[in-house]
Amino acid sequence: MRLLSGDARRAVFAPLDDGSGRSEAVARRLGSAIALGIIVDGEQLPSESHLAALLNVSTVTLRDALADLRARGLVDTRRGRGGGSFVRASEDALTELSLGRLREIGSTELRELGDIRAAVGGTAARLAADRATASEIARLREILDRLAAVDEGTRQRRIESRYYIDVAAAAQSVRLTLQEIELQAELGQLLWGTPRTAAELAATIASHRQVVDAIESRDGALARQLTETHIGEVTARLIDVHLDLTRRGQQRPGADTAVLPHAAAGAGS
Repeated sequence: MRLLSGDARRAVFAPLDDGSGRSEAVARRLGSAIALGIIVDGEQLPSESHLAALLNVSTVTLRDALADLRARGLVDTRRGRGGGSFVRASEDALTELSLGRLREIGSTELRELGDIRAAVGGTAARLAADRATASEIARLREILDRLAAVDEGTRQRRIESRYYIDVAAAAQSVRLTLQEIELQAELGQLLWGTPRTAAELAATIASHRQVVDAIESRDGALARQLTETHIGEVTARLIDVHLDLTRRGQQRPGADTAVLPHAAAGAGS
């Protein structure tokens, strides 16, 4: 069952701002959409000519981007009749994306990304309170119900990232949705390796449900406040995890977060 509105998918395939289009920008957008489950595992991408036209880039640029995604294990290209480029969202590839980013990022950048994420997420929640349709609000509740029913940690994180993206989509803004996708890909995925208890997950879901309630009641100020507060708390916890990992000299933090029970506790998305 698709959990995202059409607006989120349209944002993925919207033209890049720069008509010249670097292949890195194309790979980052498509890779983020794959990692977050907007483009689902096994899905066939549009033909090269069609996809290049959608993104407003040359076919050469697109082919370079697809080659990058293939090297990362996120896309498989088949030749011949019935061929094309297909999404291959392996857990190993997704985990490596997350671990690689956490290895290289600094605490100052984490804090700044958290500030931007709070600004974008808070604004999206406020606008969603003004613009979201009844079906979009119902979809947000469906996402949270799905989140509550999932046991596996990585799937929880992906669904939670998609909740934020769908709030932005409900704000009826392609730019906000694209910004949220990029932020979730850059910051949200860093949380995928951090464990949390069932009680911590329940508290996170309850916080998100309060935001959806505020959106449904058309209280944009409250929706924004709740969102910004939650993201601020999550960012602070993530910085704690990063600093603890740095002090311990961990090379693969996501694989060893079990040694960080206090720092990682409650690190929701």
